[in-house]
Amino acid sequence: MSITSRDPIDYAREREAAAVEQLKAWLAIPSISRDTEGHAADMQRAADWLVDALRAAGLENVAALPTQGFPVVYGDWLHAPGAPTVLIYGHYDVQPVKPDEWVSPPFEPVVRDGKLYGRGSADDKGQTFIHVKAVEALLKTRGHLPINVKFMIEGEEEVGSRSLPAFLTAEAERLAADTVVISDTSWVAPGVPTINVGLRGGVTLEVTLGGPAADLHSGLYGGSVHNPILAAAQIISRLHDEEGRVAVPGFYDRVRELTEEERLHAARIPVTDAHILAETGAPRLWGEAGYTALERMGMRPTLDVLKFVAGGDAAAIPSSATFRVATRLVPDQDPTDIFESVRDYILAVAPDTVRVSVKRANVGGPGVVIPPDAPGLDAARQALQETFGVVPVFARSGGGIPVVLMFRQQLGLPSLLMGFGLPDDGLHGPNEKLDLRQFGGGIETSIRFMQAFGVTSR
Repeated sequence: MSITSRDPIDYAREREAAAVEQLKAWLAIPSISRDTEGHAADMQRAADWLVDALRAAGLENVAALPTQGFPVVYGDWLHAPGAPTVLIYGHYDVQPVKPDEWVSPPFEPVVRDGKLYGRGSADDKGQTFIHVKAVEALLKTRGHLPINVKFMIEGEEEVGSRSLPAFLTAEAERLAADTVVISDTSWVAPGVPTINVGLRGGVTLEVTLGGPAADLHSGLYGGSVHNPILAAAQIISRLHDEEGRVAVPGFYDRVRELTEEERLHAARIPVTDAHILAETGAPRLWGEAGYTALERMGMRPTLDVLKFVAGGDAAAIPSSATFRVATRLVPDQDPTDIFESVRDYILAVAPDTVRVSVKRANVGGPGVVIPPDAPGLDAARQALQETFGVVPVFARSGGGIPVVLMFRQQLGLPSLLMGFGLPDDGLHGPNEKLDLRQFGGGIETSIRFMQAFGVTSR
């Protein structure tokens, strides 16, 4: 490898435009993991592309490791004795697209107004590539890294990381580290560097109501049998009380009340109820009384109805109706206990004029909180502040990242959630983008993080 005497930050800045062009080539590969047949070859191409990129960056032992599904791309640099080891996690698979909803084709990435548009730009190829270019800048200018680094980039995150549990068990020795760094999250607002220190868990239920044996003419039979749609609406109306609290008995039994310190941290985040109202476009905010919208979104448990299927165009009483109930859970809430409580409550309040069945629609998992003394947390805060000139905030995210729990349970590893996305990046939707200021700043932050973590850990 050719070594220069340049500062790694300067090196990265000078080559940022070339890095964007490289990233475009990766984004152009439609690595849609949900379509296992139509895009299987594209998934392999995306993995092979990353293998080449890791090798070009100077990483060693690079390989596309087989799993029960799509491969995991691995690479490492382990020549910093006494320094910590960081496992960098990301994913190269992306969500399906509806091309007619995009301004430009989703797999023909383009820069407009300083933003890179293309599927996977923010979730998660772009954020993953940030760390690849940071490692490259350090190795090209210094010839070594201040810490030991391992990359583990999977291809099934968008379908629930279904092959990852078995892979983690089989490769536990190879993946040994002090902490995991994940850049698959977003800042709470533009200009507000954010470290996520908590993720909610969740469990989802599917409720089916059966009425008559077949659809019935509403003129002939209306008023004589209970319409499953009306019965479902009656059940749904009883899931919350008038103050927005979940009405299921025992739902809050294991929920810790927010501490004064937690609420002060949340209050320092420059995102108000007015911001969220403007961002969502809703006529009014709604939710559990006594908490701000930001607290409800990340620090309190919730229950929502996300899907309802029933009826049709015919003037008929449908024979059945189905709706899906999704919960978001905070630490100490057990997903199985919550499933059973919600199921039992629905069965208890359901009218006896319909047949009701409730099943668990996903495995789910508990919430996670990152402790304040987690390895690398101080180095991440320092790196973000030096790069962006703003003291980062600690925030708890309302969403979940299942691999965080997998790393903790299977490998005993804490995770550091240092993302560079923005709230309007359009994840999973049309016109997904990554602000190039976040991309360039992310590379600089990753460089500074590795330098700071290497110094503070000695």
